[in-house]
Amino acid sequence: MALTIELNALEKRFANQQQPAVACLTATLRSGGITGLVGPDGAGKTTLLRMLAGLLTPSSGQLSVAGLDPQRDHQRLRTILGYMPQKFGLYEDLSVMENLNLYADLRSVMGSERQQILQQLLAFTDLGRFTQRLAGKLSGGMKQKLGLACSLLGQPQILLLDEPGVGVDPISRRELWQMVHQLANDGMLILWSTAYLDEAEQCREVLLMNQGQLLFSGAPATLTERMAERTLLIEPSTLSPRQWLPRVLSLEGVSDAVLQGKYLRLILRAGADAKRVLQQLAIPEIVPLTTEARFEDAFIDLLGGQIGSESALAKVIPMVTASDSAAVIEAEQLTKKFGDFVATDQVSFAVQRGEIFGLLGPNGAGKSTTFKMMCGLLQPTTGNAKVLGLDLQHSSGRARQHLGYMAQKFSLYGNLSVAQNLKFFSGVYGLSGRVQRERINQMCQVFHFGPLLNQATETLPLGFKQRLALACALMHQPEILFLDEPTSGVDPLTRREFWLHINGMVERGVTVMVTTHFMDEAEYCDRIGLVYRGKIIASGTPDDLKQQAASTHNPAPSMEQTFIELVQRYDLESTDE
Repeated sequence: MALTIELNALEKRFANQQQPAVACLTATLRSGGITGLVGPDGAGKTTLLRMLAGLLTPSSGQLSVAGLDPQRDHQRLRTILGYMPQKFGLYEDLSVMENLNLYADLRSVMGSERQQILQQLLAFTDLGRFTQRLAGKLSGGMKQKLGLACSLLGQPQILLLDEPGVGVDPISRRELWQMVHQLANDGMLILWSTAYLDEAEQCREVLLMNQGQLLFSGAPATLTERMAERTLLIEPSTLSPRQWLPRVLSLEGVSDAVLQGKYLRLILRAGADAKRVLQQLAIPEIVPLTTEARFEDAFIDLLGGQIGSESALAKVIPMVTASDSAAVIEAEQLTKKFGDFVATDQVSFAVQRGEIFGLLGPNGAGKSTTFKMMCGLLQPTTGNAKVLGLDLQHSSGRARQHLGYMAQKFSLYGNLSVAQNLKFFSGVYGLSGRVQRERINQMCQVFHFGPLLNQATETLPLGFKQRLALACALMHQPEILFLDEPTSGVDPLTRREFWLHINGMVERGVTVMVTTHFMDEAEYCDRIGLVYRGKIIASGTPDDLKQQAASTHNPAPSMEQTFIELVQRYDLESTDE
């Protein structure tokens, strides 16, 4: 029998908020397919999932999960529902098997049934080889697979997944989707919350929310069809696409614009005349190419388009005036070993001043280890890491004065307020007195921290946490910026804001090194190094890498397809050897 979730005028209000977190939401979700829950930060996605799981009480309206009230029938619902929250509660000092056994105890899965289910889950998630590995030592993708396995203990009929793909590389995300599609095909009702809009395209239907309101409900293709003939690619003949981007975004008829290799990808507003928009650009000999619309195009357009065309941050960053054109970041045969494990294996690259250099790679490939060595936070086993010609093993203190570093995991102090974090980190970089106050005020104006200054950092929405982390990394106005997955988990609008800032800083001469699992972001990089098994297995511009991955079967691969193809090709060639 098909299972359903019924929502009727569902609303949730919190005492300290003027607007409801979920407002008058009416929808019916059915089993046998995946329903995507999509929306920007603060849309109400997590609040809705927590109400479905019985962890929050609705303020008004009706809610039924498989005919059960999550509050009144909590014990019965618990036997048929699996819930994987955004910060899943794995115990990192327990092994894979110990975590599974713990959750089996909590779900009262005992005896021979337990052994059978555990073996099935280990085979299903391909974790059978890692049962004795500590959860804290797993890659991001393997942690999510273990989290999914723990959620499936007790064989639930309904599965709630709160952004399970965050921080997971494209190959691991593809594996997660294959597993969840299999569960849906077996009749399970699955609600998957996501910030990756390419994931939404894999769902049978989506609920698109913003500020608690339901903006769209239905098949993803239905929304994407609205963008027919409104998506263009243009190749500027003068200047770089990055330099054209702010100008394109300022045009009245443009809803959104992003970089796509050597092209600018434009989304026109409804009713806008493409010929007139292009005339405003005054780019000589331009021939626009129509391209297939994506769900993300429709998402951004439905939310009103990209906000802003210029970076307020770039306006307060001083121009880097150094005249030399030598590499400012250099890795020379960089190797890092942890016992017998080789995390980074003879990695070499050089980054020129004013360039964006991206490190891509699967979870556990060695990206963050390389990053930490380039920042002087880890000492290489062998090889050299240099910044501005300074060897980080001997002159790390001098080099760090020129570096800004935004860590992969939020590294600010959650129990301190926004103002206290800004003051602390500016002090760490040696700022005091009038200069310190001026820099703090600058960042408050750029990122609109004013109403949040006295709020504890741990209570901020993720987008504002990331903005605060970036602000703290830039307090001393560094000329080199290291960004380790700076937009992980944030929504597409916030990602665009971050890249508007990054592009603006690069135009001021700042050099940026970045890692990301969002393959569309890789398009913004001048050059990319693809890291796998501790080595750089491919490098070049985004278009160079796409050409390396192209085939007769797929002559124009996307960046995500390129990533997967090059990694799988390396595995195949290694096996042949």
